[in-house]
Amino acid sequence: MTAMTPCPDRPGLRPRLSSTHVPRRSLSEPLLASEARVKLLCAPAGSGKSALFAECFLQAPAGCRLHWLPLGGATLDAAQMCERLAQTLGLPLLDEGGLLAHLAGLQAPTWLFLDDYCRVPNPDLDQFLDRLLSISSPALHLWLNGRRRPHCNWPRLLLDDELHEFDAQALVFTHDDVQQLLKHLPGPQGARTAREVIQRSGGWCAGVRIALLERCEWARSHASPGRPGTLHDYLEYELFSTLTPDLAQAWRVLAHLPRFNARLCEHLFGDTVGAECLPLLLDLGCFIEPWEQSSDWLQIFPALARLVRDEPWPQGRSWHRRACQWFAAEQDWQMAFEQAMQAQEFEAAVSFLQHLNFEHVLQRSNVTLLLKLHDQQGEALTLGTPQSVGLVTAALLFAGRFDQASACIEQLARFMPQPSACLQRQLLARWQVLQGWLLHLSGDGEPSREHLLQAQASLDPEAWALRLLCQLGLTQQALLKGELASAQWINRQALCLARAQGSLVFEGLLELDHAQVLEQRGAPHRADHLLSAVQALLDKPGQDFSALLGRIALRRGRLALRMGLAERAAEQFQAGLETGLHCQDKQVLYGFLGKATLAANGGDYGEAFLQLRDAERIMQQRHIPDTVYRGVLLQTSCQFWLQQGRPELAHEALTRVLRHFRGPQAKHAPPATLELIPRLEYLLVLTEVYLHRAQDPQAQLKAMIARAQHGEMHGLETELYLALAEVVWLSADRSQARSLVQEGLKRVACWRAEQALCELRARQPDLLGWAQSVEHIEQPAVAVEDTLLSHRELEVLELIAQGYSNQQIAERLFISLHTVKTHSRRIHSKLGVQRRTQAVAKAKVMGVMR
Repeated sequence: MTAMTPCPDRPGLRPRLSSTHVPRRSLSEPLLASEARVKLLCAPAGSGKSALFAECFLQAPAGCRLHWLPLGGATLDAAQMCERLAQTLGLPLLDEGGLLAHLAGLQAPTWLFLDDYCRVPNPDLDQFLDRLLSISSPALHLWLNGRRRPHCNWPRLLLDDELHEFDAQALVFTHDDVQQLLKHLPGPQGARTAREVIQRSGGWCAGVRIALLERCEWARSHASPGRPGTLHDYLEYELFSTLTPDLAQAWRVLAHLPRFNARLCEHLFGDTVGAECLPLLLDLGCFIEPWEQSSDWLQIFPALARLVRDEPWPQGRSWHRRACQWFAAEQDWQMAFEQAMQAQEFEAAVSFLQHLNFEHVLQRSNVTLLLKLHDQQGEALTLGTPQSVGLVTAALLFAGRFDQASACIEQLARFMPQPSACLQRQLLARWQVLQGWLLHLSGDGEPSREHLLQAQASLDPEAWALRLLCQLGLTQQALLKGELASAQWINRQALCLARAQGSLVFEGLLELDHAQVLEQRGAPHRADHLLSAVQALLDKPGQDFSALLGRIALRRGRLALRMGLAERAAEQFQAGLETGLHCQDKQVLYGFLGKATLAANGGDYGEAFLQLRDAERIMQQRHIPDTVYRGVLLQTSCQFWLQQGRPELAHEALTRVLRHFRGPQAKHAPPATLELIPRLEYLLVLTEVYLHRAQDPQAQLKAMIARAQHGEMHGLETELYLALAEVVWLSADRSQARSLVQEGLKRVACWRAEQALCELRARQPDLLGWAQSVEHIEQPAVAVEDTLLSHRELEVLELIAQGYSNQQIAERLFISLHTVKTHSRRIHSKLGVQRRTQAVAKAKVMGVMR
């Protein structure tokens, strides 16, 4: 990463940094400040070792003698090293004794840089280095970097406080580091490009540079790109050329495995070669690192492993088969299943499913693998077990492939009758759970509810996962009916069971529904904090819940959008979209919708409708039924049409889509969009007002507001208040409009509904301008934290006003009884009262609460 130039005032060469070098002061300053006389940095090729040392070289203090010796990783003996050192130091040719004597007698501060030390094990050279370190003068500071750690007496130097060993992980580029290289790009494009570069390169220094040359979107369209295959060429020269054919083959095999250890290597490569290859590869700095901070398992650096896995590998099946055998013998059924799928041993893969459960569906890449198993060997599933059929069905439902899921559920009939009445009852309950979920996701609420309730009553205690699936479905159905209290009660019971079983997957799924409750109750910030905590719980070393984390990111994007945090929303939507597309999650729809709404907020309706078209294309390509996406797509389109002043288009679409949600055969909304039907209804009222076809629109909206208030759906209530203010303003009733705008703005501030205000501004830009010009209208920028009571204290006080006991408040807000009492004491203190009734009365007088 550095070039050399002659150094006229000193013997030897002086390093020159690349023209694109970004100073990394956070790394160089600790090295320069360290008083240890030996600085050691060991890291794989292309990690930026030479560039960092060159940066330190060029910042050396005045009066310090500097010597730079580029070794190029060559294998030297002690005599050759003595010759090179003498030449670098400007000395006549000396033998080892003479050279060491000179170094031991140095008086002037001297820094000697040994760049790219010998790459292959070399005991003779290492012993010479050890002797040099043991007798050299304190005035000599030795800077040593290389791909491997020389075998020297480092513990002695460490105990004498003479060694500063740099952590190679610190060399990895961060998102901010890459953005410094992209200062010439606009902020959003630079952030997006930096994210893409980090994803492709993993922050590896050479990988970042190559990605900027040839791989990222910006480089492909604007820069002078490097030749395709630069990374392959780099690895061929820097890695594979230094390995024997056996070691190179072993490295390629290990790159295709998610994780490996010494025992697996012995199984794969034989007792002799297998025992030797891993230590050799580690010693040679071949991009091998701990897997998920494990002390036993290792992995190839993921960015390079992905590159290798993308190449054709004809002999791969036999290696994956051998790995599968080893993992099966170890009873690591998850890895055995993955390796069986990689080896295309589908019957073996089906047999391993009996050892997995519903939690495994949302772990690692299991959704994709289960879908592949169904597509490749659907017939073989009938030879498996009810458990394997259930797992594949769950994956199909997750991906939105309902027709195939229905056919898969029918396969359970092949396992009937069971040998006992108890087993027969459990099989029927399993069928009811899967059928109930299929109906639920298809919009058939009542028959679904019957199936789930009957299944829940029949399940044995040991079938806790199926019981949780029932409770999860019943929670979502209560949410869709606007029964938030009932939904929260069911969710609470299910959450206790999930935690008792230690199931992080079900806990995450249940907290997603809990977040919807909080969002509707006007606490999106609390919902976001909740999901942030769940995200941290799931995103830990040794765990891979990508599919679930993708859904959490999409939901957090929605929450950020609701609160008006556009930049955070964009990041979350992008992360959730990328993960969801990889996991084939049908809910990627909401990533596209979120990005479309952000574009519309910025006035870019061309981009907004492009995102909607992309969403529709993905849904159709994956054969996802209309019931999953059509309603919410049309609702978002109508929202944009109204903002553009095109009510005719919106009216036609709204009239058509609402037919599916009304009447005796009415469908319920998709589980993730519990506000869909009320939104469609109030948008239809607005279109009729615009088209002068409305019949008493104020009464219609007031009835909707009453229903929202009854269900404590404060987020929806805020949107409806703003819609009512818009209707009244259009009717030229300025006095009432002023009052309604004031009420709407209070709700926006209280319930953090900035997106609703943004949509009103886009539909009627003059309304808010007029409102803000009227005296005594409160501005919406008052944050909840700036009021007398915090948002949580207001929630507690509202429930006190409704007559709830402390225990009931604790249950409704999912907090402890002690926390409720603490909030009550603070409320009394802030308001200067002694009793609950006094607190409510004084809060209303002061305008703290309605």
